[in-house]
Amino acid sequence: MPNILFFEDIAITDVSSVGGKNASLGEMVRELGKAGVRVPAGFATTAQAYRDFIAVNGLEAVIGERIDRYRAGKASLQDTGKAIREAFLSAAIPQDIADEIRAGYKKLGTRLGVGDVAVAVRSSATAEDLPGASFAGQQETFLNVRGGRALLDACLRCYASLFTDRAISYREAKGFGHLDVALSIGIQHMVRSDLAGSGVAFTLDTETGFPDVVTISAAWGLGETVVQGMVDPDKYVVFKPLLGRKGVHPVIEKVCGAKAIKMLYAEGGSNRTRVVETKPAERRKIVLKDHEIVELARWAVSVEVHYGRPMDLEWAKDGETGLLYLVQARPETVQAIRSRTRFRAYHLKAKALPLITGAAIGSAIASGEACVIRDPSEIEAFPDGAILVTGNTDPDWVPVMKRAAGIVTDHGGNTSHAAIVSRELGVPAVVGTGKSTSTLRTGQHITISCASGETGAVYDGLLAFESEEIDLNTLPETRTQVMVNIADPSAAFQWWRLPAMGVGLARMEFIINNLIKIHPMALLCPERVSEEDRRLIRDMTSDYASPTEYFVDRLSRGIAKLAAPYYPHPAIVRLSDFKTNEYAHLIGGSAFEPREENPMIGFRGASRYYDERYREGFALECRALKRVREELGFDNVIVMVPFCRTPGEADKVLAAMAENGLARGENGLQVYVMCEVPSNVILADEFAKRFDGFSIGSNDLTQLTLGIDRDSDLLAPMFDARDEAVKRMVSQAIAACHTASIKIGICGQAPSDHPDFAAFLVGEGIDSISLNPDSFVRTISSIAAAEGAEG
Repeated sequence: MPNILFFEDIAITDVSSVGGKNASLGEMVRELGKAGVRVPAGFATTAQAYRDFIAVNGLEAVIGERIDRYRAGKASLQDTGKAIREAFLSAAIPQDIADEIRAGYKKLGTRLGVGDVAVAVRSSATAEDLPGASFAGQQETFLNVRGGRALLDACLRCYASLFTDRAISYREAKGFGHLDVALSIGIQHMVRSDLAGSGVAFTLDTETGFPDVVTISAAWGLGETVVQGMVDPDKYVVFKPLLGRKGVHPVIEKVCGAKAIKMLYAEGGSNRTRVVETKPAERRKIVLKDHEIVELARWAVSVEVHYGRPMDLEWAKDGETGLLYLVQARPETVQAIRSRTRFRAYHLKAKALPLITGAAIGSAIASGEACVIRDPSEIEAFPDGAILVTGNTDPDWVPVMKRAAGIVTDHGGNTSHAAIVSRELGVPAVVGTGKSTSTLRTGQHITISCASGETGAVYDGLLAFESEEIDLNTLPETRTQVMVNIADPSAAFQWWRLPAMGVGLARMEFIINNLIKIHPMALLCPERVSEEDRRLIRDMTSDYASPTEYFVDRLSRGIAKLAAPYYPHPAIVRLSDFKTNEYAHLIGGSAFEPREENPMIGFRGASRYYDERYREGFALECRALKRVREELGFDNVIVMVPFCRTPGEADKVLAAMAENGLARGENGLQVYVMCEVPSNVILADEFAKRFDGFSIGSNDLTQLTLGIDRDSDLLAPMFDARDEAVKRMVSQAIAACHTASIKIGICGQAPSDHPDFAAFLVGEGIDSISLNPDSFVRTISSIAAAEGAEG
């Protein structure tokens, strides 16, 4: 058997010969090249070559003796690993194997038309990426290796890295025999990503397991900064079901990371790299263009389909040619094995202000004493069950990460080493906080929460929390369409497992408040705001072609993300419904908002959209919705008009929408109205002529029917949607919609809070009930029981 195999001669069935990583690379070259997937040329040494190296140099006895001493407590992990590695590095690669490696290297250079071609030298273990065990990242990688001598030296060091402290510890924990795992070495043409960028891609959402997206991380320079968590990368999320639709670019999230550093080739020789600070312009610029993001996502889907399982990929862009490449592919080993029908939901019992925030890894909550460690040499001082606080982690940190109740880092994104290992260990982590090691102190009691979506929070003190195991197989089926209310795009994927029939309410103002933060009129008329706000707006929008594009881009992607989890079921998006005092709190907002004695029943909802004081801002909302439906491809989005007081006002709003490219009925556009003002019920027949559906807002309808300020503490005991007057309003609205043959649902709080109110709605024949996600399981059972009682 040869000691090396070129990738085109390797298939996925060759894992025992070349390890999981190299087998996957060979499979992609052989099978996916015709689909356009680009993989750098290269070859692999075989597992048999490794075993021959062990045998010729008599290393089996050294390994056995050293491991036995370690297991007997006669030697530390560090001393054991060091002794074995030194034995490897003192050994020699057998002549026949060395000759084949040199010949393969020369052949690779000839193919590429280069003499001493620069290559990456990576390990590929034969037990790699098994379900419940991932050896990825445990062995060393050597970049920018040139020349036969340097290549053989890198191969020797690659062999030795099979016995790093972290690798020994991992195999001991997983029960793998140290001599049962062999090492293949991948020798692959280096893509000049030092002149462009690189990163990783997963064919699912790494935190929730949502399978319908590709999640991509990107940074400038060589990809080690992303993998090792040294940098806060860009993040792109692509919706897979719409990738094949012509003219659609379904990039539903695009976040510009800080990217404070990048790794480049170092001058003066082979296998040398250097880390430098990025320029301010690079930090503000997105690494990949939309068409490149989509191309990568299509490749990722092709790889996933070919293997029939979720995948973890590494990619690189060549700065000389502008071409993208996949440089690694391996199975995703964490979310792929989790149940689609069972999950645990966590909730904090009280609200609190976080000390710091970052990317949430996992969905759990943990509390304990913080232990701030800046260097792995200090890990012996880490107490079991504490919360590890550090700058960033690499594989040397794995032994201490296993002992932590939670992890907090300054740097890294959701595809960094800290994130990947935390997921595998089932340990909640908040990564990329920017300042955890300077904000938190050793011994401080803290709580970390990853239970509210993509943003994780670290709180002072030991906060009370609860969790519940949810088994979706136990949920009953219902005739009533049961939907969910989702406001925050960062939490949209958290509830994808729920058997919801769509999104019954997506609040646009929540996206504006959290993702945009600027009053739309301040973007259109910056001369009217203070100098301080103008400066802030310039800084926040500087990466966009115009301030208005900042608004449209962020809003459209936020809406798309809310619409994605239950596609193609409908996603009902409510137009902005800030009150004037709430609008005034947006950046620049005070220059455009009047002061009102009672904003709750003032200049809000529909009355703003056609008014000269806001119609240009409303046009931006319409542009965003048009982009969501036509450019991003989410034609399941239904637009809903809030707080529409009269049929005449409805006509004005629909006309304003049509002027901005959102004509009811065109391209399948449906427009609903909130049923929350008594006039909506009294004149239901007139409103039904103008809209495709009603959605009852129980809070405002209760407030205006009973004449009670819903925010009044004094009158809180009287505020109840189950009051007979409110129920008669609801009953009348349902009957009117059925007479008009249009749909009616409810998206208000009442059915989530009161199962008996949900049962009342079923009895009245409502078409749909939209619930808050955390009350979905409880309330769907009440709905089914009510349907059963009716027979």
